[in-house]
Amino acid sequence: MSDASDAAGVAPESATPGQGVPPERERAGAERQSSPIRARRNEFELQVAHARAEFEEANERIKQRTGRDLILAIVIGVGIGAVVLVALIFVKWPFLIFGAGVALLGTFEFARALQASGRKVDVVPQLAGGVMILLSAYFLDLWLHWVSLFVAVVLIVVWRLLGQMIARDGRRYAAVVDDVLAGALLPVYVSFLASLALVLLRQEHGEWWVMAFLIVAIASDTGAYVTGLTLGRHPMAPRISPKKTWEGFAGATLAAVIAGVLLSWLMLGLPWWTGIIFGLVILGTATAGDLGESMLKRDLGIKDMSSWLPGHGGVLDRLDSILPSAPAALALFYLLTPLAVS
Repeated sequence: MSDASDAAGVAPESATPGQGVPPERERAGAERQSSPIRARRNEFELQVAHARAEFEEANERIKQRTGRDLILAIVIGVGIGAVVLVALIFVKWPFLIFGAGVALLGTFEFARALQASGRKVDVVPQLAGGVMILLSAYFLDLWLHWVSLFVAVVLIVVWRLLGQMIARDGRRYAAVVDDVLAGALLPVYVSFLASLALVLLRQEHGEWWVMAFLIVAIASDTGAYVTGLTLGRHPMAPRISPKKTWEGFAGATLAAVIAGVLLSWLMLGLPWWTGIIFGLVILGTATAGDLGESMLKRDLGIKDMSSWLPGHGGVLDRLDSILPSAPAALALFYLLTPLAVS
């Protein structure tokens, strides 16, 4: 019977339709089919790992050269910039809260840095005076704003003198004078300069002017950073800030002028040539502010005002170019607004 069946063409049992391919052959076939996909995936993972390693190596070189973590600096900078833009574009009062809060943080930070250097600075009157100055800039007339500054400075000076009289710790006269001068400088440098940005904000279309001078100051800093990092060879002020170079200053100039021209023409409604003036003035004040804060930190014997902003240092390390640019922007507002295209 078996011979007859074979002769009739009946398939053997191993090839009957009810039975499949052996499991070993199925696995081998599946592996052959998936091997190209797996190879491509492995190649992609290797490329990603290689790119990550190269980026981390470049970031480490930048960190060693500048002392900053590039990734954290970019993330934090973009986040702060987004908050500022949203606050300025839609309504003004969120920027008032944000700007005043940042200024008070800078005041507290500077006061702590002065205390760490051995100077006696009272934090409570500094913050109280800062609140007075900042709120008066936005809500009161300009002459009352100046009165608020005067009252804040007097409050700080009297508080320190009374505190020294009560302490009776034998502190020398020269040290007491140094304490008083440092305490009086702090609200002028931080709160008052920041308050002028709020004076500008309260003007008609002032939010666009605030945004413009902030963008130009940031563009100047970014241009100086990138150009100085890639092309910097000749130190600009080695005794004050060894890492600043003339090549970086050239990059800052180009970035500030381009930003000034574009913003004046497209956002402020001014003739394009006024953007050159706008860019150069903000460049000058931003550079002076940067070098000025470097001198203060060198005098205090510190690298950064604090470590509150990873990749940036402290709050004042980000405000150094912005604070002196605020009065310059306010002056330019009064001078250039009559030239605006109606």
